[in-house]
Amino acid sequence: MIRIIFLPITFSVVVASKLCPPQCFCYEASDLVNCRSQGFTHIPHSIPHGTWLLDLSGNKLSELRSTSFTGIWALRVLLISQSSMQMVHSQALSSLTFLEKLDLSYNELRVLLSDFSEGLTSLKDLRLSHNALEHLDTHSLDELESLEKLDLSHNNIDVIGVGVFRGLTMLKHLNLAWNQLIVLQGGLLTMQLGLGVLLLDHNNISKIEAEALAPLQTLTILNLEANQLRSLKFKTFLNLKTTGTHLQLSENPWICDCELHRVFSKMLHVRHLHVDDYWNITCHAPQLLAGAFLGLMESQLCIAETATVLVITGTVMVTVVAAIIMAERQRKKKTMNPEK
Repeated sequence: MIRIIFLPITFSVVVASKLCPPQCFCYEASDLVNCRSQGFTHIPHSIPHGTWLLDLSGNKLSELRSTSFTGIWALRVLLISQSSMQMVHSQALSSLTFLEKLDLSYNELRVLLSDFSEGLTSLKDLRLSHNALEHLDTHSLDELESLEKLDLSHNNIDVIGVGVFRGLTMLKHLNLAWNQLIVLQGGLLTMQLGLGVLLLDHNNISKIEAEALAPLQTLTILNLEANQLRSLKFKTFLNLKTTGTHLQLSENPWICDCELHRVFSKMLHVRHLHVDDYWNITCHAPQLLAGAFLGLMESQLCIAETATVLVITGTVMVTVVAAIIMAERQRKKKTMNPEK
């Protein structure tokens, strides 16, 4: 009788000690392992094989090695934010084929290796914000075929190669805000037909190529606030074949001239384009209009140009009329004095 009671108790204690790493909290019923802010410098051992959520945020994990997650095959959510991470080594994540969410935000990553995404074919949400990324390898995101949300905000990215996003055909939300991008080039988003949200605010974008937005058939939000845009081409936005796109364009150094007035006037009359912050758009130049709201100044922007055009048109008309009158007088003279 004593044996029957003793054995089960001993077994449960052994299992618990094997499966839950020291300093972590394991919730057996739901396979959640919380190792948050415990001072770990490496991935702890003895993480249960059936774990589907592992929180390692707030530790001191300077790197992820190729063997860091060996055996944790069922993992669905991996959180490693605020962990002073500087490097994700080759093959470090390749065994996590069921992973759906990966949070590496608020770290010190400077580069993603070309095989960073290897094995991550189920990943839907990737968070890399608040790192030190300066560029993206052409192949680093290739295998993220299921990815729906990508957050690359608050990095130092200045150029993104045309082929970087080619494998992200399911992408719906792309956050590139607070980087150093200069140009939004055509060909960058050719495969993102289902993209709904594109955040590009707080960059240095001064140019949007004419075909850059053309492939985005379902884009509902495009944020271009706080860039270096001075002018726009109407064709760029006319190429957006969506049912409705909301634009944010304030905090740019707009040159308020007659051409800008024409572009915005056309945009405001396109049914599927909505400039949400139109009444907050201010002029940067010319100096006379600096700080003035574009919406309040539009009626005055073309007065000088219109006056100039009218003067030129009037001068031309007067010259033409005078020439006609002179020609008519010459004709009459010849008619009255045919011998001459």
